[in-house]
Amino acid sequence: MPGAPNKPPAPAEVPVLPTARSDPVERKLVRRLAPFRVALRLDLWKGSPHPDLTTPLLKAEAAFAQGDYPTTQTHLDQLAVRFHEPRWPTIPEPFRSLRVEIPAPQPPAWDPDAAATPEERGRRKDRREAEFQLALAEGTVQWAAGHGVDLGAAAGPIGPARVELQAHGATDAFYAPIDALWAAVRTQVPLPSAPATKPPPGPA
Repeated sequence: MPGAPNKPPAPAEVPVLPTARSDPVERKLVRRLAPFRVALRLDLWKGSPHPDLTTPLLKAEAAFAQGDYPTTQTHLDQLAVRFHEPRWPTIPEPFRSLRVEIPAPQPPAWDPDAAATPEERGRRKDRREAEFQLALAEGTVQWAAGHGVDLGAAAGPIGPARVELQAHGATDAFYAPIDALWAAVRTQVPLPSAPATKPPPGPA
């Protein structure tokens, strides 16, 4: 109306952009999903891993694609337990260590981390995980080279990752090439085939 004070225009609503799928939980899951994918392509399976191994991996990948990270974790844990079974005695390192660890009972005093502070135990755990990731990455690059799998530029920076780990520990700079390699693996290495299902019995 005439004489009314001028009002500033209403601010336009700022659209909320979707969050990029690169959060720490996702990265940790990919660091398990990708190596398992390579582990089930090793020569020892002769192209046909047992359904007890392929089924949980396929379920984990399906849950991951839907953003259901707790279910992904559950299926990966089931796969890790399967890897520990004595019927798979020839899985080579470092992929053999993807299996779940079942430490033997021991007195607390025998635990090298027993006297450490929670912070120090955390640092040691992070270091062990980084060394395991590096071993998996190097094993994957070696496997890919021997099987004609082109991982592109992602296979190149693994050597510098070892230098970074020795110099500065499990930093973001260390994990950057490792995560790039796992991304390439999930693009270039196909999943194992779904287990064949028996046809339903015919009419008597």
